Amino acid sequence: MQTEITTRMPLLDKDGNIAFPGYAKSLLWQYDRAAIRAPRARIKEWDYYYVGDDRRALCLTIADMGYVGALSATVMDFERPDQITKSSVFLFPMGKLGMPATSERGDVSYRNGKVAFTFLNDGATRRLSGVYPKFGNSGETLTFDVTLTDVPPQSMVIATPFDRKGYFYYNQKINCMRAEGVFSVGDASYAFDPASAMATLDWGRGVWTYDNTWYWGSLQTRLDGVRFGFNIGYGFGNTAAATENMIFYDGKSHKIEDVVFEIPGERDGAPRFTDPWRFTSSDGRLEMTFRPLIDRYEPFDLKVMAMIPHQVFGYFDGTAVLDDGTVLKFHDRLGFAEKVHNKW
Repeated sequence: MQTEITTRMPLLDKDGNIAFPGYAKSLLWQYDRAAIRAPRARIKEWDYYYVGDDRRALCLTIADMGYVGALSATVMDFERPDQITKSSVFLFPMGKLGMPATSERGDVSYRNGKVAFTFLNDGATRRLSGVYPKFGNSGETLTFDVTLTDVPPQSMVIATPFDRKGYFYYNQKINCMRAEGVFSVGDASYAFDPASAMATLDWGRGVWTYDNTWYWGSLQTRLDGVRFGFNIGYGFGNTAAATENMIFYDGKSHKIEDVVFEIPGERDGAPRFTDPWRFTSSDGRLEMTFRPLIDRYEPFDLKVMAMIPHQVFGYFDGTAVLDDGTVLKFHDRLGFAEKVHNKW
């Protein structure tokens, strides 16, 4: 069952549970950190941006995970191919970052030592800027200044409970924003051209259970000049009311049913993340193969606490069916799919 929410309402009831689980095509639920009834250390809030084209990409995160926070950056080179990921971690932010209660507008800025990130959002334009010393393999400094505009009128929004009172996940994915700007690692600079570069926002707020494994996939591209993409995933809680699977085309969201990630070897307990994957949807509206290029594997494993991501970048081939039955075919389109295991 896919329960669509179409009116604005508070996210949580008086007991801190999601009042009406489901999905929406805009940010209709109103998030209020003060309405949460779970311990502050369990609250997770993050803004993650992916900015890229077919040659380079920049991933940026400001995260408050309760007892730990992070400023994280990844630089992807799809031509070499290669990647660098670094995270500046700090303890017990517990809300002091002041993460915005809505993705529609609001600023967040934080400095940890010499690492400093600022995400500004006035409701029309988003500006991501910052500096990360000793980021490169030879100690080079990462700097970035990127502007995002032309936010599509519809996106993917989901309010998902966990099978535990007071625990939930509230999430928005905005794909296919227009991006321009520059980033540099030492003396090597790269400019994003708004004619080809695009950005995705993963905006997450919630109270998570301790041990979780999720799957997420995302694409943003243009088909004959029209913006096209998708968001797929599961493992984010109890999705009985709705999945987060959507196709995006020309600024509109098209809801689809369950999507299964078929990772080679996973059923035998030995996934081969760099072998070709398959994706299939229960309603037949998104059928794809995936040819991996880079496995961004940057584990943080203290046994009691762990973040073990396999974020795999590569090329999608497949077909997508819109709500009106229109069939779209795509070939060699760069995106990513991931499997992440967290103890947090």
